Amino acid sequence: MRVKEGSKIRNLMGFAMARMQGESGIGVGVGGLRQVIFTGSGRAVTKTITCAEIMKRKVGSLHQLTKLQYKVVKEVWESAESGTSEMTVHRTVPSISILLSKDPLDPQEPGYQPPETLGALWEEKEGAEVVSQATFKRSLGPLPYRNFPHCKRVCLGEGVSVLPPH
Repeated sequence: MRVKEGSKIRNLMGFAMARMQGESGIGVGVGGLRQVIFTGSGRAVTKTITCAEIMKRKVGSLHQLTKLQYKVVKEVWESAESGTSEMTVHRTVPSISILLSKDPLDPQEPGYQPPETLGALWEEKEGAEVVSQATFKRSLGPLPYRNFPHCKRVCLGEGVSVLPPH
């Protein structure tokens, strides 16, 4: 699946999910496809990652292999006034390819992620929740503006407020 900056996630996922789940009318066998590759570059990298994460959550038990690379893109800019002047720019843009597979992949391959089980996700969240509650709880105490009586406002109704005279 080629993910572009303007691609709609809803459309990409509808097509990819139908292929992976083997829905009839798409020309795929009864069991569906065993693998799908999401690729994107530049501003589409985050959208590519989002599509892969959605697919992993919806299908489940998918092995993942992620590859990052950089592409050199040559842009040629022509002047609007005269067609003779042009400027060439070489840009380096990030690119990502994410392979999701129902079949096991080589765990020694760099970028490999094993399938996550639903139980492991819940255990991780529960553990994180306990840590965050214990670490970040504090008493509210006095609010900082209580020490500044000259900053109090008097409301006159209908959203109008005036500072009291000093």
